[in-house]
Amino acid sequence: MRKAYVAGLAAGISFIAMGAAQAVEIEYWQYVFDSRVQAMDQLIEKFEAANPDITVKQTTFPYADYQTRVVAAKVAGQGPDVVQLFYGWTDQFVNGGLIQPLDPAVFPHEEIEADFFPIVSAMKRGDDYYGLPTAVRSLALFYNKALLDEAGVEPPQTLDELLAVAEATTKRDGSGNITTAGITMDMAGQDHHWWREVLVRQNGGVPYDDEGNVAYNDAAGAAALKFYTDLQTEKKVGLVGFMDEGQAAFRAGLAAMTIDGTFRLGAFADNPFEWGVVELPADANGMRSNYSSYFANGIGATSTGEELAAAQKFLQYISSPEAMEIWLETVGELPARRGVALTEANLADPIRGPFLKGLEYAQTTQFYDEAAQRQTAIDMVNRVLLEGQSIEDSLAQAATAEQAIIDQGRQ
Repeated sequence: MRKAYVAGLAAGISFIAMGAAQAVEIEYWQYVFDSRVQAMDQLIEKFEAANPDITVKQTTFPYADYQTRVVAAKVAGQGPDVVQLFYGWTDQFVNGGLIQPLDPAVFPHEEIEADFFPIVSAMKRGDDYYGLPTAVRSLALFYNKALLDEAGVEPPQTLDELLAVAEATTKRDGSGNITTAGITMDMAGQDHHWWREVLVRQNGGVPYDDEGNVAYNDAAGAAALKFYTDLQTEKKVGLVGFMDEGQAAFRAGLAAMTIDGTFRLGAFADNPFEWGVVELPADANGMRSNYSSYFANGIGATSTGEELAAAQKFLQYISSPEAMEIWLETVGELPARRGVALTEANLADPIRGPFLKGLEYAQTTQFYDEAAQRQTAIDMVNRVLLEGQSIEDSLAQAATAEQAIIDQGRQ
């Protein structure tokens, strides 16, 4: 997977222990997401220009296969030198021996904690950090300006207004089938975060207690689930499975609103219509909540010697202010360093501003197995919408299933 080769007297990193300059090739792995791959291509080009003795090979895999490929490479005694991982995968990557702790001599903890948004602490286990983000995410409500204008409505600021706008913008055929959704419904996308960290809290509950155990199996959780499923069953403004994915329906101009993250900004830039962004709607009392997350970059467990030194230098660069500016412009995700993100220009920007404001009151779910916990939310909604199970029974079943995942993750 990696190779080191002598490159004469070319300028580059000097490895004192080896007594001579070396040219090193390292591998960077991430999952396939076009704007992210393009951004990393730019960063690699700039890094290699400044470090001519280091070559970075970017390798990508489909999201569904990504973790499996990382595990398989580790089993084979190989693997990436720098690897991208969702913060919610940290326990799996650490317990699986897929990444190694960041050397505090290279990545001082006091600098990390002073410069990055506090959610970087989700990459810390015990006394060690295992990765650093280039960017952070929050959620916001995207809306199709033409569809709202056609219906004569303004972007919603509250949940009641959200329902009113969704009803005004939904279009149906002669048989009553939705042809344009007022709002997308996609628990496999970002809606499970909206339900868990926003709607549950806006109904007076919390998704987890202080010990990290499931706490949404109560009246607040039931009210939040009912609000969500009512979008299809009672209000008839959305439909699970419409256009397969919520973001696909929005991009096609067949959904007036969708809840998604900053990482969609780059992809939505090519939408064939004008769109805007507002903060996630508040409840009737003005209470807002949000969910913040990030993908981090860590050092692969198999990286040693000159590859490790090069990997550390590359990680320093892709978590630098310069890299964050490039990531913001190319992908749309917010810089992970407070000083880079919270500029007057960014806060005043009509697109970036709502996401940055969301960071101020965002929650970061402590996942033990993000994919499995997401699936419990998907199954919970499907049981109500597709099988006719009661809100209370489906909620209780989801809580039991997710608590089992959490308990397993703690072992």
